[in-house]
Amino acid sequence: MSLAAVGALAVGFVLDTAFEEFPQRVHPVALFGRVVAPLDRSWSHPRLVGTGSTLCLPIGAAAIAGVATALAVAVGPIVGSAVAGLAVFATTSLARLTSVAEDVIDQTTTDPAAARGSIRALVGRKTDDLTPAQLRSAAVESAAENLADGLVAPLLAFALGARVSLAVGVAGAAWVKAVNTLDSMLGYRSKPVGGASARLDDLVMWLPARASAALLALAGRSPRALARGHEWSNTPTSPNSGWPMATLAAVLDVRLEKYGAYVLNPDADLPSVERAREGVRVVGITGVVAFVLCGVITWS
Repeated sequence: MSLAAVGALAVGFVLDTAFEEFPQRVHPVALFGRVVAPLDRSWSHPRLVGTGSTLCLPIGAAAIAGVATALAVAVGPIVGSAVAGLAVFATTSLARLTSVAEDVIDQTTTDPAAARGSIRALVGRKTDDLTPAQLRSAAVESAAENLADGLVAPLLAFALGARVSLAVGVAGAAWVKAVNTLDSMLGYRSKPVGGASARLDDLVMWLPARASAALLALAGRSPRALARGHEWSNTPTSPNSGWPMATLAAVLDVRLEKYGAYVLNPDADLPSVERAREGVRVVGITGVVAFVLCGVITWS
């Protein structure tokens, strides 16, 4: 089964590199989002609805993915590995993340207005008044943060679960991705229904965020960046997102700033085009390293 799991990781990586993501109309995460969307309204008992959906929806997604994989494995190990590879592809994102970030950075030198539109694929903040340097900061921050929740977290869940069985690995990745999607759609202070999903996401992301920070320091060939980043890791309100963002700020020796919310590495300058591109390159290398290390986990 370890060979099948490594094969699934390889399939997922190749598909991500070649196609970036499923078409939106059939993307499993987008389909899950359509299930979640009706929850985003006023409820007479929002916390009860939020807790119930947080418990049930990710388990439902994990069950569907796990059963589909188990049926595929029953047909044959190659079929099972291929289906699991599709699941890895569906629940992770690396090429799309880096390509969007690179586009934003390039547009800051040629068309800042276009960059303000493109960055909305990565951030939820208001972008109309961001300067080119602030746009580059947002792109680098988001690349680091999304590396943790969009790649490392589901990969790690798959690798650990695949040590039990391929179906468990896929179910783990699907569960983590569902938890993260719930949080991204509902987990805001202005939405009482999202309180449970936000708290669960905080717990789920505790290890992946710190693992991502360590991998960024490794990929950036700057071991001390992890310790430096730790100084600013608690500046954002999130207990987790500060770790990869602050570590990457230390690797690049740049200031990353969300105006009115936090400043990381405050004594440095906002990223130039060259430093921002280097940041995305480090994120890309980190993603490849994460795939390799998860392959080692499944094989050992």
